[in-house]
Amino acid sequence: MTPAILVMGPTASGKSALATALARRFAVEIVSVDSAQIYRGMDIGTAKPSVAEREAVVHHLIDIRDPIESYSAAQFRGDALRLIGDIAARGRTPLLVGGTMLYFKALREGLSQLPPADPTVRAGIDTEARSLGWPAMHTQLASVDPVTAARLERTDAQRIQRALEIYRLTGTPMSSLLGMRETLPQLRLLQLALVPSDRAALHERIGGRFDAMLRHGLIEELAALRTQHRLHPGLPAMRCVGYRQAWEFLEGRCDRAELRDRGIFATRQLAKRQLTWLRATPRLSELDCLAQDLVPCAIDLVARGLETATADTV
Repeated sequence: MTPAILVMGPTASGKSALATALARRFAVEIVSVDSAQIYRGMDIGTAKPSVAEREAVVHHLIDIRDPIESYSAAQFRGDALRLIGDIAARGRTPLLVGGTMLYFKALREGLSQLPPADPTVRAGIDTEARSLGWPAMHTQLASVDPVTAARLERTDAQRIQRALEIYRLTGTPMSSLLGMRETLPQLRLLQLALVPSDRAALHERIGGRFDAMLRHGLIEELAALRTQHRLHPGLPAMRCVGYRQAWEFLEGRCDRAELRDRGIFATRQLAKRQLTWLRATPRLSELDCLAQDLVPCAIDLVARGLETATADTV
């Protein structure tokens, strides 16, 4: 089985710093597990590794899309599995680092066998919805997939659209397809979770980091991106925490103080969701991200994990 190290944690928990420390000790290449760092030009608001950090150790899956493009969990899984194989073939260990918990889940557990989006089918559904309204589309969904319809609000346009799209493409309800998973890869995962012993201290870190982003030009970065690309607030890139609030500021819907408050609040909520994902994740080695001995503890865990993986392959 191919060994891979996973470093997970909430925003501002020090994942990148720990990854850099592990890279100094072990022969690794880093694979970013961050749905925002994939976007070119979105550097400040995503806390992207610096040029120096990326020159010191190879990083993958950073700057692979423009902000007008999308990138799915299925695309991440395919890219990550390919990279894991390539890195292992070079005699190095894949080190997957980030806070997009859905990506980690997709890697570990596979994804349901759902078809990719079809622009033509979606356009047809949208045309119907403009005429009939989304509650009527929900009624259509209930007639072909009552299980999915029962858990969706009648105005949940995005999810109703996707469920109808899947049925029209496959003839099978989405609720039936969700139980069909991909074959899992042969990976030995060493999962490190950075979890704060003091939530208030993490909140202080979040506030300080958001203030630093504002000082370093988050608003100016977004303004420049808006001149370079045909952006709109519905794009996945523009729904990222920090950019969403900066967009509101640039549109005149809040002042700078409100931008700061909204950004910090949204980042805290993101961290809360990430910690909830971690609590539901099995086979984690938890490390206190606030501890002074974080790095040596992590190095010891990784050394023992890699030693065990090597012994099992002999």
